[in-house]
Amino acid sequence: MAAAEFECTGYFTVDGRAPDAWAPLSGLHPCRDGYVRIHANFDHHRDGALALLGLTGNPDSYQKADVQAALQDWDAEDFETTAAEAGMVVAAAHPQALALAQMPLLSLTRIDDADTAPLSPVARQDLPLKDVRVLDLTRILAGPICGRTLAAYGADVMLINSPRLPNIESIADTSRGKLSAHVDLDQPADVGRLRLLVSGAHVFVQGYRPGGLDQRGFSPEDLALLRPGIVCVSLSAYGHEGLWAGRRGFDSLVQTATGLNRAEAQAFGRDEPKPLPVQILDYAAGFLMAFGAQAALIRQRVEGGSWHVRVSLAQVARWLRALGRLDDNLQRPKVDREQLLRSYPSGFGVLKAMPHAASFERTPAKWRRPSVPPGTNPPQWPEN
Repeated sequence: MAAAEFECTGYFTVDGRAPDAWAPLSGLHPCRDGYVRIHANFDHHRDGALALLGLTGNPDSYQKADVQAALQDWDAEDFETTAAEAGMVVAAAHPQALALAQMPLLSLTRIDDADTAPLSPVARQDLPLKDVRVLDLTRILAGPICGRTLAAYGADVMLINSPRLPNIESIADTSRGKLSAHVDLDQPADVGRLRLLVSGAHVFVQGYRPGGLDQRGFSPEDLALLRPGIVCVSLSAYGHEGLWAGRRGFDSLVQTATGLNRAEAQAFGRDEPKPLPVQILDYAAGFLMAFGAQAALIRQRVEGGSWHVRVSLAQVARWLRALGRLDDNLQRPKVDREQLLRSYPSGFGVLKAMPHAASFERTPAKWRRPSVPPGTNPPQWPEN
């Protein structure tokens, strides 16, 4: 339990420095009638929220007190709705999103009747996902954790980043075991490169907003035509159905929208919402995505077909809340984090991070490639 808990903290250091997990303006803020949570880790999200609040000029000059003062003129749900319509990522502290999470925790849907495509036999000493090729078109945490987990069990995982989009510092940790290439889907030549990569892949993982890749020709149905027998794994914030299906969102915002911050406050006897101490929705969703990808690969080998796996942060939140709470959790003895940290090779510097929590005697999880900065590798599958 301690190993799993610490892996889900995402704690790591590079050259002895532990990066700040949150930007100064990220977090819960009181409004006129409740609370909203603002995600400001990316500058364009921060700047958009500030513009809605009428806070112009140098965005670095504003403090949380300025944001909270401006929010006193807003009702929480009104600000949330206005921000969503402007493409910003904000969530109000209310349980509305629970109504959108009445779907299974994880869904596996058959797309077509493609023939079975058995993978190469795996020797007893090899990791179980040897020779499985995974395209990882994700950022932030949940999707990258999925890819990192598959890489830990031997898969060839290629992280695809746009050269124009920012990343968070955790990429040094979540890229363990992966190749990392740049592909710009606004460039026709790069679209062709991605299509070629798909033709040689077994799994395609993406965390775009629902429908975001469809218009670019990479819907699950399109992918199945390019690579019959492929397993597509899709992550969304609020599920693929319902009024909120198209909304952007991150772990922290879904915590707020699904009532987890209220529940955490109740556990500590507080009135104001309290963030969870870890991004557990991201980590749980990432592990479920990896599980779903492997379950779908087994079905493909046995039944044939191309498959679509879907996971949403809101579904994960609903499931976690249903598990209940350990009454004595706050009294449990603390485990020394430093005893669990391991050193890993890295293209970012000296990386110290948590190992994968699951332990297998014959095929212990390991990453055979160091984490490297985006664009280090060419967008092509290696020979071996």
